[in-house]
Amino acid sequence: MSVYLDALQLVFQPYVLAVIFGSAMFGMFVGAIPGLSATLATALLVPLTFFMDPVPAIASIVTATAMAIFSGDISGTLLRIPGTPASAAYVDDGYRMTLAGKSSEALGASLFFSSLGGIFGTIVLTVAAPQLANIALKFSSFEYFWLVLLGLSCAVFVSPGSATLGLVSLFVGLCAALVGQNNPTGEARYTFGSVELMAGIQFIPAMIGLFAMSEVFRYYVHPAAKRAPQAVRGSILRKQFANLRRYPWQALRGASLGTAVGALPGAGADIAAWISYAVSKKMSRTPQKYGTGHVEGIIEAGASNNGAVSGAWIPALVFGIPGDSITAIVIGVLYVKGVNPGPTIFIMHPQVIYAVFIVFFLANLVMLPLGWVMIRMASRVLSVPQNILMPVILLFCITGSFAINNSVAGILIMLVFGAIGFVMEENDIPLAPAILGIVLGPMLERNFVTSMIKAHGSPLGFFERPIAAGLGVAVIAIWLLPVLLRRLTRARRVVKQGA
Repeated sequence: MSVYLDALQLVFQPYVLAVIFGSAMFGMFVGAIPGLSATLATALLVPLTFFMDPVPAIASIVTATAMAIFSGDISGTLLRIPGTPASAAYVDDGYRMTLAGKSSEALGASLFFSSLGGIFGTIVLTVAAPQLANIALKFSSFEYFWLVLLGLSCAVFVSPGSATLGLVSLFVGLCAALVGQNNPTGEARYTFGSVELMAGIQFIPAMIGLFAMSEVFRYYVHPAAKRAPQAVRGSILRKQFANLRRYPWQALRGASLGTAVGALPGAGADIAAWISYAVSKKMSRTPQKYGTGHVEGIIEAGASNNGAVSGAWIPALVFGIPGDSITAIVIGVLYVKGVNPGPTIFIMHPQVIYAVFIVFFLANLVMLPLGWVMIRMASRVLSVPQNILMPVILLFCITGSFAINNSVAGILIMLVFGAIGFVMEENDIPLAPAILGIVLGPMLERNFVTSMIKAHGSPLGFFERPIAAGLGVAVIAIWLLPVLLRRLTRARRVVKQGA
């Protein structure tokens, strides 16, 4: 009991609380700017943590990360420019709700269920960290290969149109993932002699191009389709209690799946959001509404991405294995502070760990009032006429694409993918699977090659480990299930016609 009291004393100090508040505002600001990710927010805070004690140092990172993951939904919902990769999974639903005058409900759902998902993930982190970390440690390249295939299969489910168009979009993303030297052999592929392409297609400029630049192109190509901007009106949080009563299992499922995926090293909030959105659509009674402005997918995926933020700390704290790029930075900060992550951290520094757990709870609670203020401030953007707003969006696109590596190549990638995105949407080809292909393509190739080397070229090696076999059977079942259902439907029709 004394450990908990010590942890409370470490957190509830004016200095630590001020750090939490300041980091929350910083994370909100960075996450809402297109092209600036939660990882970047964490990296920018690292120099400041050198002058802090362990608890405020970790508190600043925890708070900024949670806020940045949520606030990426703000620009995605209002302007169709996802602030973070996790927000891209359900950006179409949020933006369509904005066009229908329901931006307050969409942003309120993102805020409320992100907070709930983060709290759920924190409870799991506090209670079951060692057990979940043990499961995550059993994942090798075989398991990750099937997990990535599961994520790519989700592209079919997240597509608002036909499965064929979803596969076309996925193919575009996988082709982009082949560019550069980011492959097991280190060979430069499809660079056409360009030094800038040696590092591959940068994800952030590609995402900005597909979602934001394509919208700018559409505005000028189809002037008749120009629409009057709409401000965020009405209560932001009032409808969310009704949504919680209507979709309780979706919120719980999203938070649970997000926490579980976040606990897998290397997965993180981005993959968790995509998988949760796909599962939500597959399990929904109205899957045809997804991608057209339906709040159900926002609820489940929003709860998932912040649940994954907490889940990623499970392997980081217990075994020193980063769950994502953010916890990789955190592990370095812990070592600098003399708090070495691993099983002994609960023995050597228990008060610090429990203080971190308390900070997680505070960060997700503070998210509600600060998120409300941020939404109200950001909504003023929509009061600007579009002939002024579009050049400003273009400026943000160029700035965000250039800032990734301070290179003009990022701007060129953004423009090319903007044109690709425009052509795709003109032909009703969804954009979400392309993003998924760019993110997961390199991971798929790397784990496939590594697994084939381990198995000496035998495909049976992918089914020899229990967890890999289970995931493999699940993926193959997902592939075959639509075919079987279609044949059963045809057989029933034949029987009815014969009768």
